[in-house]
Amino acid sequence: MRNAIIVEHLGKLYHRYHTHKPATIMEVVLSGFRGLSAREKFWALRGVNFTVAPGQMLGIIGKNGAGKSTLLQLLGGVGIPDEGQVKVTGRIGALLDLGAGFSADLTGRENVFVSGVVAGLTRREVARRLEQIVAFAELEDFIDNPVRTYSTGMGMRLAFSTAIHTDPDVLLVDEFLSVGDLAFQEKCLERIRELKAQGCAIVLVSHSADQVQKLCDRALWLRQGQVVAYGVAEVVAGQYLSEMRSETQKRTPPRPPQMTKGGIELRLNENRFGSLEVEIVDVQLLPTSHINSGDGLIVEIEYSLIQPIDAPIFNVSITQEDGQVCLNTNTQNQGILPLFLQNSGKIRVSFERLDLSGGKYYVNVGVYESNWTYTYDFHWHVYPLFVQSKTKQSGILNPPCRWESKNPASSKFKS
Repeated sequence: MRNAIIVEHLGKLYHRYHTHKPATIMEVVLSGFRGLSAREKFWALRGVNFTVAPGQMLGIIGKNGAGKSTLLQLLGGVGIPDEGQVKVTGRIGALLDLGAGFSADLTGRENVFVSGVVAGLTRREVARRLEQIVAFAELEDFIDNPVRTYSTGMGMRLAFSTAIHTDPDVLLVDEFLSVGDLAFQEKCLERIRELKAQGCAIVLVSHSADQVQKLCDRALWLRQGQVVAYGVAEVVAGQYLSEMRSETQKRTPPRPPQMTKGGIELRLNENRFGSLEVEIVDVQLLPTSHINSGDGLIVEIEYSLIQPIDAPIFNVSITQEDGQVCLNTNTQNQGILPLFLQNSGKIRVSFERLDLSGGKYYVNVGVYESNWTYTYDFHWHVYPLFVQSKTKQSGILNPPCRWESKNPASSKFKS
């Protein structure tokens, strides 16, 4: 079978300039033409080799600065390699920094047409698919509003929907599972499975090794622009997780069990992990830890620190009792500007609705070093969440739904 993507000996060289490099002609003259030359050169990628076959999904993992975004850009034709080559066969669906290509002053409808034409569709083809695109993004009431009035989630949903409706042979995805609530994420997953079954080659950049293990066939682990491991997703992602856990354990200080403000015992390397440079001192589930399916939930994290911490990443996940991940989100994926923590404080994330089936879940919270190198503090299966539902579902999700039937005597569906 002919590969959809072939990458051979790929390298990308960048120049690092002085911080105060002159930006205008006047500044150049006044500086005496100093500071124009590059201070140093560095390889963002070097010696990268891999292939992706039609119907295959490759996950790319690594810390910040590993070269993941640069690789995705080169696959999408943004930039020229300095070494090696990239061969992509067929139509590329998107280079998904979700919503980054939208114009804020254009309406959602206008942006769909622009993005669709850029992706290779004709205006007529975009027009035929417009209703499907808008319906998938669940933006029927907002499609004619300027994108600047959209929330981050709305823009991401529209960008994702546009990308998957362009009949791509190759789809390049950056953290697509951060594009909405649980029900919408499941819809995205189902569409990804359909594209794979139709022969679409998919490349997913993700910080979540668990996500790569579950979704991808193969994985590529990058470190400082070079390949650490490439192979079966479960094995490579497992190696990546093992290294991260090892670094965290090395930094974990000896400390007796402690109690949260809510009276829950935290035991290091059992239900608590981390270097404790930032400590999670309490977590509140608001308005309560007992909710109905479809209700909203606020997770409020209180933290303390001894010295300032630059650009930490806060993470919240919801899991079942057996550890099955139902939801996973963090400040970095959601586009929150890097935080600079100087004093103790609180941070919260609000979920508009949680369409979970009835049962017991756990809310897990963590704070990570800015490059995901290790964990400052992570609480696992400490904060229970109880969901009540009027309907019985065998799966995880319990989204609103309505059954309709049509009998031979009528051409209309009836509830």
